[in-house]
Amino acid sequence: MSLVCWKCGASLAGMLLPLSRLDICPSCRTDLHACRLCRHFDAHRSGQCRELAADRVADKTRVNDCGWFVPRPEAYKGGGAVMAQASRSALDALFGGPPGDESSKPNPPASLDDLFKK
Repeated sequence: MSLVCWKCGASLAGMLLPLSRLDICPSCRTDLHACRLCRHFDAHRSGQCRELAADRVADKTRVNDCGWFVPRPEAYKGGGAVMAQASRSALDALFGGPPGDESSKPNPPASLDDLFKK
């Protein structure tokens, strides 16, 4: 079974199984013993868990004590970098480019008279 982090997709091949509550992703430092990495996690269910006997967990991304936890290899959904780039492009278009790009910034006024057009 080739596990990957549910958040960043980094390989967890070097991790010892079963995962302990204290295990974190070596790449993004997120908790691994979390609902998002569990085979019972289902975002389309009301409690987001297929295991009916499991206790309710409020934050599905944080470490928990669930005894039904079984890691699943396909937990990483991806798309984070693509969505971030699309958002960054939209912000650049709105505010005139990334910080440090001096070509798109307007020239500052030479004096207060120029600023207030007196």
